[in-house]
Amino acid sequence: MTERNWAGNLEYGAEHLVHPTSHDELRQALAGDGPLRVLGTRHTFNDLADTTGTLVATDALPVDLDTSSAPGAVRIAGAPRYGDLAPVLQRSGLALANLASLPHISVAGAIATGTHGSGDAIGSLASAVRAIGFVTPAGEPITLRRGDADFSGAVVSLGSLGVVTAVELDVEPAYDVAQHVFEGPSWDAILDDLDAVTSVGTSVSVFTRWLDADRADQLWVKTRQPETSDAAARRDAVVARLGARAATEARHPIIGLAADACTPQLGVPGPWFERLPHFRLEFTPSAGAELQSEYLVPRADAVTALEAVRRLAPRIAPLLQVCEVRTVRADDLWLSPAFEADVVGIHFTWKLDEPAVTALLPDIEAALPVTARPHWGKLFTLPAAELRARYPRFDDFAALRARYDPAGRLRNAYLERIGL
Repeated sequence: MTERNWAGNLEYGAEHLVHPTSHDELRQALAGDGPLRVLGTRHTFNDLADTTGTLVATDALPVDLDTSSAPGAVRIAGAPRYGDLAPVLQRSGLALANLASLPHISVAGAIATGTHGSGDAIGSLASAVRAIGFVTPAGEPITLRRGDADFSGAVVSLGSLGVVTAVELDVEPAYDVAQHVFEGPSWDAILDDLDAVTSVGTSVSVFTRWLDADRADQLWVKTRQPETSDAAARRDAVVARLGARAATEARHPIIGLAADACTPQLGVPGPWFERLPHFRLEFTPSAGAELQSEYLVPRADAVTALEAVRRLAPRIAPLLQVCEVRTVRADDLWLSPAFEADVVGIHFTWKLDEPAVTALLPDIEAALPVTARPHWGKLFTLPAAELRARYPRFDDFAALRARYDPAGRLRNAYLERIGL
């Protein structure tokens, strides 16, 4: 087979690709003793989902949503994308607390990699999981709920425990969000009081191409409605301190690209799922032709990390499309980059030049604090020993993986490289 990931930088090495359309077909796909991996929306930029055996794609599994499964929860069977799930929740008067910048990613894939949106008080997408159901490579159905012994290890699983067939997520009443963009904030002023900047909205992102060491390109602020006059005044005061100015027309995070693909801005309120992502489902997100890396550091180390990246700006900028800085609340999920620490994510959207990017990444990783954790689904070069040292429950997860997949059918080159 000849299949590639979303970015096109990886050709999968699998011998077979199957698209089961039922649980019976899924069990048939798992039968046997050859290597397996699970394939979602292909939005990983490394070989996390690759295998030499059979790729089990989840896109054809039937999707069923049950908003009556439990108070404040929705149960999802199958593998929908967030962009498909969100309007259904909205029609039921419900919402998720957070969404990633792209609605194009699958619920199961985002959870498995610790993918996140932004917000000082909001956890990653995985932190919304109440229960998770999966089928092990041996065909055994497993359901784990919050409070179960294995639950905190099984949510961010890197696809190494089985095929996720159902999740139960926290939901809340639907709400509106307004999105503002401000241009040219001062880096010195941002770093002088980063907490003040990231707290001026429900979700806050700083975008920069690192072409100017003094000023970032944009500050995006997404705020739940209705916004109090005090909150608006505090935001305006912070923006003034940053020396930023309000955008007068819609902007793309990458300067020079048309904003058609972006969600509505200019402070116009709208449904949560049409404002929390940066991009619209019906458009190719971001730049399309790109690579991505991200490192998440505890808030206490965030300014040190950003100053380190700032010093590397002359080397980063030629390969960069845009860098985004955002925040994630701590959780208790063993392999989550936000495990037991509120974190600041430093995200790089690179030009599609993998040799040059991977040559630069070790220098970025060496410059960052030793607390930095990479996003599992994006490009990084940290060795297994470093990763193990940065995750206190890493060995516990390795034991969990061995217990649910004792034959190692879900192991691949990626997992072996990171020490699993």
